[in-house]
Amino acid sequence: MVVVSDSLRRQFSARVVVEVSEPAELVLQLAVSGMPGAELAETLVITCDGAELPAAEVTVPGSGRAHVLSARPGRVVAEYQASVTGRGRPPETAPADRLIYLRPSRYAQSDTLSAVARAEFAGLSAPGELLPAVASWVGTRLSYVPGSSRPTDGAVQTLLARQGVCRDYAHLVIALLRALDVPARLAAVYAPGLAPMDFHAVAEALVDGCWRVADATLLAPRAGLVRIAAGRDAADTAFLSAYGGAAQLVSADVTATVSGPLPADDVTALMSIG
Repeated sequence: MVVVSDSLRRQFSARVVVEVSEPAELVLQLAVSGMPGAELAETLVITCDGAELPAAEVTVPGSGRAHVLSARPGRVVAEYQASVTGRGRPPETAPADRLIYLRPSRYAQSDTLSAVARAEFAGLSAPGELLPAVASWVGTRLSYVPGSSRPTDGAVQTLLARQGVCRDYAHLVIALLRALDVPARLAAVYAPGLAPMDFHAVAEALVDGCWRVADATLLAPRAGLVRIAAGRDAADTAFLSAYGGAAQLVSADVTATVSGPLPADDVTALMSIG
């Protein structure tokens, strides 16, 4: 069982630097997603060559908040800081979630992995049993190797290579769960305790009408996670997207800490991000 204090305080920061060589529209997903029931304090400052750059906040239903801006040529720096005190309520679900998150997607090719999933997890059918079982299976069969995968690799390539990083682990968990008729999605999160520190990706599954989280990498306790965005796979949750013109990521630095010791994590217990 996982017990988490209601006074848990988590702090996060992200600094993203982008070199824009031709005018472009940039979309940033750095801000903490809605945290009903928790106390959230945050700031976001975006500049281009030192001059403040306005951004429009767009709420993506069921996913999170994006900040959209028009950038002229120059060095764009986005600096985000936030603190969250207490636990938020589990994320809301919608009737469409089951339809959306059962479908194969670009990085989670559940149709291709259907035979593997049904052979490996024969005898299990309840989503509450399948989520920890699939996460454990993926965690024991992959090796965490930074730089081992390409941005275009999906769950099938990850299974064949038997290695990857957090998003690869999450994509394989998601694909296998969908192949077993369990709605699943990817969540981009801030993760206190993660080493090396970075943006982190985990899987969520719809269990008895509630989104429950699994992290096959076991690199950070789930009780400390705070959601940035959620979607079908990494294509929906990228921290930076650029459209039109030309822009190149220079650097991305992330910190995530928790007051006091890191919370314990019983990986067999069901838990929601909050």
